[in-house]
Amino acid sequence: MMKQIRSLLVANRGEIAIRVLRACNEMGIRTVAIYSNEDALSLHRNQADESYLVGEGKKPVDAYLDIEDIIRIAKEHDVDAIHPGYGFLSENAHFAQRCEEEGITFIGPKVEHLVMFGDKVNARIQAKKADIPMIPGSDGPLKDFAELEAFAEKYGYPLMIKAVNGGGGRGMREVTKYEELRDAYDRAKSEAKMAFGDDDVYVEKLIVEPKHIEVQIIGDEHGNIVHLHERDCSIQRRHQKVVEVAPAFALSRDLRDRICAAAVKIMKHVNYVSAGTVEFLVTADGNFYFIEVNPRIQVEHTVTEMITGIDIVHTQIRIAEGHALHSEAVAIPAQENIRCEGVAIQCRITTEDPNNNFMPDTGKLITYRSSGGFGIRLDGGNAFTGAVITPYYDSLLVKATSWALSTEEAIRKMLRCLREFRIRGVKTNVHFLVNVLEHEVFQSGDYNVHFIDEHPELFNLKKIKIEVQSFFATSLM
Repeated sequence: MMKQIRSLLVANRGEIAIRVLRACNEMGIRTVAIYSNEDALSLHRNQADESYLVGEGKKPVDAYLDIEDIIRIAKEHDVDAIHPGYGFLSENAHFAQRCEEEGITFIGPKVEHLVMFGDKVNARIQAKKADIPMIPGSDGPLKDFAELEAFAEKYGYPLMIKAVNGGGGRGMREVTKYEELRDAYDRAKSEAKMAFGDDDVYVEKLIVEPKHIEVQIIGDEHGNIVHLHERDCSIQRRHQKVVEVAPAFALSRDLRDRICAAAVKIMKHVNYVSAGTVEFLVTADGNFYFIEVNPRIQVEHTVTEMITGIDIVHTQIRIAEGHALHSEAVAIPAQENIRCEGVAIQCRITTEDPNNNFMPDTGKLITYRSSGGFGIRLDGGNAFTGAVITPYYDSLLVKATSWALSTEEAIRKMLRCLREFRIRGVKTNVHFLVNVLEHEVFQSGDYNVHFIDEHPELFNLKKIKIEVQSFFATSLM
């Protein structure tokens, strides 16, 4: 059934909230933002037509997780739809269900898909049904330590213990020998309990030195599903992505096509709707294995937008209104006509200190000067002079994305972009990112998920040269 979304609330903060609010502005949709007490001066609330305090009296993160208060604000202010962004409530099936019960459109997948892919074991079951290559692993949550021991004896080491309801690298422990098994099991369960409220874990055989490749999927209510090509997300630290590239230029065209076809296959198997990402590990010998599905928009959706020209947030909203992918309103062409032009690179600029184990830094931005120019896209949150960086939220300051017709040119543009940033008052990872982009292994594409760990020289940080002329010297010229 077709419906028109006239007003939309963004149940998030920072750069992704601004990203969605901008899309709504372009589409003529009235926007509502929410903010915690700690975010009273945040930029995202001023980007919206209206903004309201959420979770009054609650802790900074808990405020954005207050489902009933978000629903209250939406109903009091005549909101037609809610976009959850990423993180917070974006994969919360109960939140999507409450929206449905209150007659509010949830911009995202169906409740059944959030339930299905929120449980990593259930996601493996769907991949198995769709006949997608999978890493050997337990068929469900581990019943006890003895079951883990039996798996280790059968498949050998290394292994990876993961939280069933996990994500973002939390609740994961690598095990290389038996002596580490008990401690890793206990720690994974403890971390899963703290992060997700559930200590269920499962185990997989660990794939050694893989690439991390993910495929962007878009599906509609009419049974149409397409992929928007793949991204290489192998530059990571502690399972957190740092730099993303689209397409995965280091892989052969045939391998990329097979990975994308597998992603479409599993999503068609479950009749997936809206934006989602299917993630794989790819080995040096050309084999690939399903990891998980993220049923939401991703931080790195920007690189896909740059190479395809498709606005993923616009598409999510139009699909939620009931439009078909290939309709005039959405205008996504048939699969064979979806372009993949050039190369895009995204760097996550964070307020972290690489020389102190990437410890988040806080304080006031005394100076903030960003880059720009042809082929550069910036998606920022509270990135402006005078902004106060608090310890309460993710340390992402701004996402910088470069695009060019070749990999070499995209790297040169990104390096120019990073060197043009002037950020004072808090420590950032800008110099570290420059080292990554300049490294010959990165430039060759021949890197895997252990790239940062295997190259300690990345932490030899050089100050970016700042050329300054005095006012008096300039005025005499």
